[in-house]
Amino acid sequence: MLSFAETIPAPTTNSASRTLKRSYLRVPTRQAVGTVRKLTRAFTGAALATPYWILASLYRGPGLRFRLRGLVLGLQMLFQRKARLSLSTFYQLLFCPIDSVRYFEFDFMWEGLSGLRLQNYLDVSSPRLFPVIFLRSHPDLNGELVNPDEVDLQATETLVTACGFDSRCGIRACLIEQAPFAPESFDAVTSISVIEHIPGCQNAIHTIWGLLKPGGTLLLSVPCAAVAEEEYIDVDFYGLQVPDGNGFFFHQYKYDQRLLEERIYSVTGPPARLAIFGEKRPGTLLSWLYKRWTGQRYPLWKEPYAVAREFQYYEALSDLPGDGVIAMEFVKK
Repeated sequence: MLSFAETIPAPTTNSASRTLKRSYLRVPTRQAVGTVRKLTRAFTGAALATPYWILASLYRGPGLRFRLRGLVLGLQMLFQRKARLSLSTFYQLLFCPIDSVRYFEFDFMWEGLSGLRLQNYLDVSSPRLFPVIFLRSHPDLNGELVNPDEVDLQATETLVTACGFDSRCGIRACLIEQAPFAPESFDAVTSISVIEHIPGCQNAIHTIWGLLKPGGTLLLSVPCAAVAEEEYIDVDFYGLQVPDGNGFFFHQYKYDQRLLEERIYSVTGPPARLAIFGEKRPGTLLSWLYKRWTGQRYPLWKEPYAVAREFQYYEALSDLPGDGVIAMEFVKK
C-alpha cells in the first residue's frame, strides 16, 4: 500500500515554458483517537507549551512574538465572550496557534506591514490567525478577507465577530478572480501559502496585483525547492476540483527560481525583499504532515522549538536540500 511519503512515477506536464516534475501522494486513513488519549495530549500540551516556547527563544526561532499574540487573543476571548468559540479554538489560541513554517511566514508578513500607513487591507485565503490579529491590532483599518472554502471562512467569520471588528471587515466566499473589488482598492495585500494551490496561478497574481494601489505592498509566500515540482494528492481539501482519471487532485506547486520568474515576477517584477526558510533534512516537513493527518501522537505545542532546530534560512533556492518556503515583499510602482 502506498504511504504518504512515497510518490508514483508519472510523465512531466507543461508549465508556461517548460515541463515540471509531478509527484503523487496518498493521504492514509486517519486513526481513531480515544477520549482519554485526547485529554492526556491536551493536558500535556498545556503544561509543556511554555517550556518549549522558551527553548525555541534560546535557539532564536522565528514567530515567537506572534505566538504570544495568539496567547493574548485567546485570553481576551475567554473573558469577552462576544461570540461562541469552541473549546478546541480556545485551546489552539492559548497553546498552539501556529504550525510549522507559519512561524517564519507570520514573522515576515508582520515585519513587512509594520510601519505602513494603511486604510484598506486585503487578505487572500491566508491562515485566519494572521489577518485577524493584524486587523484587531489596527482599529482604524478596514479589511477584506477572501476565501473560496466556505467551511473555513465560517470559522474565520466567527472569530472576527468574537474579536468585535466585524463592522469593518468584509468576508467574501469566492475566488480572488471573482471578488467584487475595484482596481487599485487596497494599500496592502497578504497571501500566505495560497497561490501554490491555484492551477495556473498567474491569473490570480494578475488579479491581486491589479487590486493593489500604486505604492502599495504585496506580501506573498509559497513553497519552494531547488527544482520545481507539481504535487497531486488523493484528497480535495478545499472542495473546488474534479479528480483526474486516477482519482487525484492538483495540490500545489513547489517553486524554483525559474518558476517564480515565469509565474510571479513576470507580473510583479522582482521582490523588494525576500527570505528563504527550509528544512535541514529532506522529508522533515512531510513526516510532520503524515503524523498530523493520520492522527498519530503529534506535539503541535512543540513546533516552535522543532522549527527552530530543524529549519534554517538559506541564501538561494538552489541551496535547499529539501522543501522550503519563500516569503516575498513587492512594492507596486
